[in-house]
Amino acid sequence: MKILQPPGWPRPKGYSNGISASGRLVVTGGIVGWNEREEFPHKDMAGQARGTFENIAAVLAEGDAKPDHMIRMTWYITSKREYLASIKDIGSAYRDVFGKNFPAMAVVEVSALMEDDAKIEIEVLAVVPEDK
Repeated sequence: MKILQPPGWPRPKGYSNGISASGRLVVTGGIVGWNEREEFPHKDMAGQARGTFENIAAVLAEGDAKPDHMIRMTWYITSKREYLASIKDIGSAYRDVFGKNFPAMAVVEVSALMEDDAKIEIEVLAVVPEDK
């Protein structure tokens, strides 16, 4: 995997502008922060983000992938205001689950998600190197 950072561009914080990789693809659908009974144990965005990250790690593991194989994330959030107010807790949860891997990322505010109680939903693209 190679991080694509054009010369002179400021280094992004918490994500990469681009990544080049080759290998076996592992793709998730939209993952939310519910438990195995499809219940949301947390009503706040930071708590749901941690649950979402843990669920992503579980799905990746089923595909013999690890968080450091993630090259792309698309986040859908229902409140930019709550996201920004929770950013430190979200960042801490992210590092706890995924470490210091920062894939190319987009965050999009949406009016609603398919699960009424969900505040965050994330899709992931991971590339497992051929030799793994």
